[in-house]
Amino acid sequence: MRLYIRAMDALVIKKLCKSFDDVPVVKGVDFAIKEGEIFGLLGPNGAGKSTTINMIAGVVRLGSGSITAFGYDNQKDYRYTRRMLGVVHQEIVIDNFFTVNQALRMHAGYYGVKDDPAWRHLLVDRLGLKPHLNKVMLKLSGGLKRRFMIAKALIHRPRLLILDEPTAGVDVELRHGLWAFVREINQQGTTILLTTHYLEEAEQMCDRVGIMNHGELIALENTQALIRRLANRQLSLWLDNPLLVPPAGLEQYSPKLKEEGMLLLLHLPSGEGAGPVLRKLTESGMRIRDVETEQSGLEEIFIHLTGLEGG
Repeated sequence: MRLYIRAMDALVIKKLCKSFDDVPVVKGVDFAIKEGEIFGLLGPNGAGKSTTINMIAGVVRLGSGSITAFGYDNQKDYRYTRRMLGVVHQEIVIDNFFTVNQALRMHAGYYGVKDDPAWRHLLVDRLGLKPHLNKVMLKLSGGLKRRFMIAKALIHRPRLLILDEPTAGVDVELRHGLWAFVREINQQGTTILLTTHYLEEAEQMCDRVGIMNHGELIALENTQALIRRLANRQLSLWLDNPLLVPPAGLEQYSPKLKEEGMLLLLHLPSGEGAGPVLRKLTESGMRIRDVETEQSGLEEIFIHLTGLEGG
């Protein structure tokens, strides 16, 4: 048994690497998650996110590097780390021939934890599984299977909950209900690590995000600070008189005309206000009827950082 290394760290990953058939898929990844944090690990398909999560969960061997959960090495002290983690994998993994009730009653025992009926009933209620308790998993819809997997991951009250694309292919109602429940258990002390392709979810949910691409961690920052630092703002100018071509001298703002020349779009670089360009345009005699600004969010930053502008 190991003493806690740092009370503030729920998870510490150092120089993590993994290859399959001599092809590197995770390349020297380093990050730490603070206890009580909601942390988003983002990246396009093939970036190495799920491989990283599977190494944290202990279902894939480490190539090199180390993973520490609440001060315990997940290789040497695997019994402790498995007990502290709850994992909802991207792929649906269920026990087809057990009922929902049977599987949940048994599952805590896999972690050496006694069944807690009050906690089990709370999970069943909050995840909408009560009407389906006596159904075998084989008879459940895809959305209900996903709900069961979330309940199963939480049944032993893990200190760190890992959600790998938990809302992929599920209905809007479940997405909203799940995130409300995730916020609730996080406020009660559970640390959350999630991956999602719904970047608006990450922007709303995550205290910090790490962005992976081609096996490397290319960004790691407070979510809102990352958006403020890298986001561009779009300035929309509605004109009194149409233009045939954008005004000269605005090349740095990537000007575009729309709405038959009545709308001029300009992109303001990060940290630059709209005042200077507006003064320049009004001094040139341009008559501006209305102005709107829109700041790019995490999705636009993600696309820019991962080079996905081309599709």
